[in-house]
Amino acid sequence: MTKVSGILRVMRRAIILVCDSLGVGELPDAAEFGDAGSNTLGHVLSSQHPKLPTLTSLGLLHTLPSPASSETPRAAYGRMAELSAGKDTTTGHWEMMGLVVKDPFRTYPDGFPREVIEEYERRIGRKTLGNKPASGTVILDELGEEHMRTGCPIVYTSGDSVFQVAAHEQVIPVEELWRICAIARELMRGEHNIGRIIARPFVGPGAGKFKRTPNRKDFSVRPTGETVMERAHKAGRQVVGLGKISDIFDGVGIGKEIRTESNTDGMRKTIDLIRESDADFIFTNLVDFDSKYGHRNDAPGYARALESFDGELKELLGALRHDDLLFITADHGCDPTDVSTDHTREYVPLIVAGPRISAATPLGTRSTFADLGATVCEYLRLPLKGLPGRSVLPELGVGN
Repeated sequence: MTKVSGILRVMRRAIILVCDSLGVGELPDAAEFGDAGSNTLGHVLSSQHPKLPTLTSLGLLHTLPSPASSETPRAAYGRMAELSAGKDTTTGHWEMMGLVVKDPFRTYPDGFPREVIEEYERRIGRKTLGNKPASGTVILDELGEEHMRTGCPIVYTSGDSVFQVAAHEQVIPVEELWRICAIARELMRGEHNIGRIIARPFVGPGAGKFKRTPNRKDFSVRPTGETVMERAHKAGRQVVGLGKISDIFDGVGIGKEIRTESNTDGMRKTIDLIRESDADFIFTNLVDFDSKYGHRNDAPGYARALESFDGELKELLGALRHDDLLFITADHGCDPTDVSTDHTREYVPLIVAGPRISAATPLGTRSTFADLGATVCEYLRLPLKGLPGRSVLPELGVGN
């Protein structure tokens, strides 16, 4: 409890863990995105057979098209469909927090227009390399050594709405890379509005030995409306964003930002916050699933990351207070067994756990990711007016 104006009130806390890219099966319109048959979790399970006792006990395997476990869950479980027109990080996170994106951010399957690149080069005072869709690791092996010789940053994109700039930390220092990415953010607006500009610093002596560093930074567009996070912040709730959460929302609604270096670092810092802070809303993105394994078609690595997360999740569950609600979800898919390295259009899981939830509670298929935001809003006793989602709180039996 905490004392506010002489009155004791019960502390309610919402914690969201986004397992970035952990889709649980193709959406009905997946074929329109070239993603027919995608199933990130299902295909990792069937090809790698990871041991996931904690996630299984919470009902994650029951969110698949065909439940992959006969164990009765001890939490609330379901899946959410995406209403927004896209399958990228920004779109998925925004919809979770109550902003449905009707017009998709632009993508550039053939690279960026020549006039855009020329204007970017003029503004940063450097020529660039690349300008094409590519895997982030492949393009480093292809152009990393030329970049080191010339000092020209590598510009590339993917099937998502991203303008990525890669540079070796000894050639273009991190702060300078962030500066030239901020210039790209200013350039890529209006006609060329794009979801994210991503700084991709790396190190290493040469092709085959290059390695990305944790100094990545995302420059997102500003949210187009009020998010649940902003609503919470305005109401005086303490909102903490871990990982790339603050970047995704351009800092709007974030009271405190905490950078993370990996999934394990993100989980450790989240557990520490749960134990030591009075934050009302903790929002963590675990990006390794997507960036290190999904985009690299590394199913074995994805499975190992899930096993590590499963063990860390057990510790996190033990740290929860009586009135904590934990939500586990994803923002899109990125099937590592797919022929491409792009995101996949999939349902995402919705797991709700905590000391107040001890019995299996099926939540079914939700029509929008925004149901998560509506649930958080209601649990934190914030107004629901104007939100597109429908709270699952009445189905949880924990009261409002």
